[in-house]
Amino acid sequence: MTASRPEMLAFEAALQARPAAALPPGPPLADRWGEWPTLAVVPGELIEPLPAGFDEALDHLSRLPRCYAEPDGSFVWTSGRQEPPWQVDGNLFERNGGLLLVDLKGSCPAAELDQLLACFGPPETPFVFQLVRSAVFVDAAVFRQHALARGQAGDGDRLRPPETCGW
Repeated sequence: MTASRPEMLAFEAALQARPAAALPPGPPLADRWGEWPTLAVVPGELIEPLPAGFDEALDHLSRLPRCYAEPDGSFVWTSGRQEPPWQVDGNLFERNGGLLLVDLKGSCPAAELDQLLACFGPPETPFVFQLVRSAVFVDAAVFRQHALARGQAGDGDRLRPPETCGW
């Protein structure tokens, strides 16, 4: 199904804590979903852990309805049977006891994305997102705009595995 879903966000991103130092603008990204401002991030700057620790994040994920989290940090969160189908797959990566990075791939409504991000820190947490395909960093507002553009284009259908369970 490739119908447009204005309410769906679609994404392939890595979530990390935003460095305390100001990040200068990077070159704009132009892709098939639009033109987007980016952040210039030096690889060694992304060393701060997210506010939630690895075990704490797993605990939060396990409390989301229909979210299945494994002790190795992998998880999948799916829509309910009565909802339009969506799914987010992810992996948590720890370093020195802290949660350093969260890989996220899939699609979901904006409200569910908010619930998911709350598993890794409070709403005011300054996250930075790397858009995996283009390997550029963006702030949370640009990430949401990009994910919405992809969702409106129906890209979330491509990111979700084929339906095999007959829901």
